[in-house]
Amino acid sequence: MISEKLQKGHLLIAEPSILGDLSFNRSVILLADHTNEGSVGFILNKPLDYTLMDLVPEIESSFTIYNGGPVEQDNLYFIHSIPDLIPDSVEISNGIYWGGDFEKTRDLINSGEINKDSIRFFLGYTGWDANQLETEMNSNSWILIENSYKHKILQKSSSNFWKEKIIELGGEYLIWSNAPENPMLN
Repeated sequence: MISEKLQKGHLLIAEPSILGDLSFNRSVILLADHTNEGSVGFILNKPLDYTLMDLVPEIESSFTIYNGGPVEQDNLYFIHSIPDLIPDSVEISNGIYWGGDFEKTRDLINSGEINKDSIRFFLGYTGWDANQLETEMNSNSWILIENSYKHKILQKSSSNFWKEKIIELGGEYLIWSNAPENPMLN
């Protein structure tokens, strides 16, 4: 369902017209925070060729790392659905939480108490200054929809996520669902 009001927990779907933007072309972003000072989100459908163990050798896990966005790509962030296990996490909405005690998280992953369906790791994040996201919304860069998956969004496959959302929107968007990622190469 398309939403008119920006609020944390909603999804931003990149308009098909965002071409040539390596970070945001065909992106689906979970809006993790939205205030008068700005907004923060994580790209959900851009897996990288890294695993958690590649970046944090003391964690014995092959969890995929995702490109969270172009800001602070040298920092690791995570969202999850297990606040009862990870202290100090902050609720985004609908049972999805951001961050928390990383040492406890590491120990829980190593002991097998956390699986990939309840947590997702990102290098970097997507950030907007005050009113910047509203300006992008007004210029039709994003489609704002409610997160109908709630906390199960962490289990959602990333490979066709953007295409699925575009098909659900229907109408004028349907033609884009089978278009090549870069129409110039067609």
